[in-house]
Amino acid sequence: MHDDDLLVHSVELDGRLAIEGPMAAPAGAVTVLLGPNGAGKSTLLRALAGIEPARLAASLGGSELATLSSAERREALYYLPQLGGSQAALSVHEAVLLSYKTLHPGRVRRQDLAHVEAALDSMGLMALAGRRLASLSGGQYQRVAIAQAVVRRPRVLMLDEPTSALDLHQQLRVLEWVRAEADRGRSVLLALHDLNLAARFADHCWLLKEGRCQAAGPATACLTADHLEPLFNVRLSVDRGPDASLRIQALGL
Repeated sequence: MHDDDLLVHSVELDGRLAIEGPMAAPAGAVTVLLGPNGAGKSTLLRALAGIEPARLAASLGGSELATLSSAERREALYYLPQLGGSQAALSVHEAVLLSYKTLHPGRVRRQDLAHVEAALDSMGLMALAGRRLASLSGGQYQRVAIAQAVVRRPRVLMLDEPTSALDLHQQLRVLEWVRAEADRGRSVLLALHDLNLAARFADHCWLLKEGRCQAAGPATACLTADHLEPLFNVRLSVDRGPDASLRIQALGL
């Protein structure tokens, strides 16, 4: 096991089993969570982040998450919820700096600003650094939100439906930025609804239904009609192109 591999066995909420694994999210890979509404995707991400009170059987690099303090959990795992706008009065630079200083309180130092600029640059946001969040498009705002995560340098980056409010161009751009973060060695957990986006960007998949893991492993093994049709209760066509790409199309109920 890699030092930053995440392994989830189970999640209990209010004394009941809410999520049952096992599921692994390797470091340096994009792991996509797929399943119908109510499958447990957001619950799982929030539980891992410590936002949802839960009893976890999960480990990061061999260390049980339950043994980490809340501060250690916040530093190791960063959860980005669905698109919001609560910091709209801040500039892009201020928003990313604020995220960094949450983990590194005190006066702002030169090295803090260097970390912020590196995060902005990694998301292609340097030209927007002085803009107010309220003036940004949905895609620009989502890139700022990812920069707020990147600047904290978490071992695990968790994103809940980061493309849900974006047009196709911005969806691809945001997921390409996310892909780059995995290529830098992070473990990325990504909840999606779009099967074709999952097929394009996922290295691994967790297929969830009613709180149970139906399949977990390499995307090529999970993204098949045999797995996906009972997951979503639809008939699907799953075609592999000559370049090994997948095209998934709904045929009917």
